[in-house]
Amino acid sequence: MSYFPPQHPADWQRSAPEAAGLDPSGLAAATRCAAEHETPWGRDLAQVVERDFNEEPPWNEALGPVRPRGGPNGLVLRGGRIVAEWGDTGQIDLTFSVAKSYLSILAGLAFDRGLIRDLHEPVCRTVHDGGFQGPHNAPITWHHLLQQTSEWEGELWGKPDLIDRHRSVGGLAGAGKKGTHRDLQPPGSFWEYNDVRVNRLSLALLRLWRRPLPAVFRELVTDQIGASADWEWHGYRNSYVEIGGERMQSVSGGSHWGGGVFIHARNQARIGLMLLRGGMWRNRRILSEDWLERMRVPCPLNPQYGYLWWLNTDRRWLPSASASSYFASGAGGNLTWIDPENDIVAVLRWIDPAARDAFIRLVMTAIRQ
Repeated sequence: MSYFPPQHPADWQRSAPEAAGLDPSGLAAATRCAAEHETPWGRDLAQVVERDFNEEPPWNEALGPVRPRGGPNGLVLRGGRIVAEWGDTGQIDLTFSVAKSYLSILAGLAFDRGLIRDLHEPVCRTVHDGGFQGPHNAPITWHHLLQQTSEWEGELWGKPDLIDRHRSVGGLAGAGKKGTHRDLQPPGSFWEYNDVRVNRLSLALLRLWRRPLPAVFRELVTDQIGASADWEWHGYRNSYVEIGGERMQSVSGGSHWGGGVFIHARNQARIGLMLLRGGMWRNRRILSEDWLERMRVPCPLNPQYGYLWWLNTDRRWLPSASASSYFASGAGGNLTWIDPENDIVAVLRWIDPAARDAFIRLVMTAIRQ
């Protein structure tokens, strides 16, 4: 029977590495790698947000809350039990683009409940706020937004989509200087990592749910999996809309301009374990298997990307991980690694991104065949 940890703050069972089929010395080496290779980012994230995304004033201005970060920490699960842990895994920090993967879960919850009827249906048929009008934006579908192929054009919360054109991410270089003009392609024909467009997806999901997305995520995900209640999800000081007479904040899909998800590693590990178990938590279904399959279909324009999750297609993204692995990844060295093939979930906070594959290699080497 699969193990699931009890509701926080009850003890999460631990397993000796040997009992989980892991070499203790090899796993200890992986733990040291993660603990000793701290991200080169400073701990004052307010400075990072305004300086490290290659934007000139005023486009670099933080609009959402930013707090100093803690040190490297994380944990490894096998069989659902903790087999390794380092640092303060109760430290609540920003996650940057890990929030995108949580938006994917919210989209899946909407899909499972029929709020999104067809992923290939134009968003303008169900979201009527003016954001998907005109010959260029009207054909954009939910599928395009989730794969980051929408090419949505416009300005949202004072940030034009132009800011993130030509962005380099995930080993893909932009064809020009970030934030400079690029002729837009028809929706679905060009892949580009663009935080303005992800925020536009977040607002569209808010329009569908007609409830603040953090409240939906808390009710349908974190409360169901026994997570602690001390996580937060913020938008910007100017990202409020009125729905049904109620003022609601549209949250951001990352911390590029502040805001996003503040959460600790143990809660992230619970979310990862729910996905590893096929969307189940004990005998309760959280997310459909159908959505999990769709979420992990490689985008033809970037096979290392699915629906706001990074994939390891042909083992190209992090070569030491299995090809079935998938990842929620955030700037600054924030990673949730889910490996269905080897029954592993690992959460890494503030590891040097250059050391991620070395950590994974050490864990994989520690698996006893």
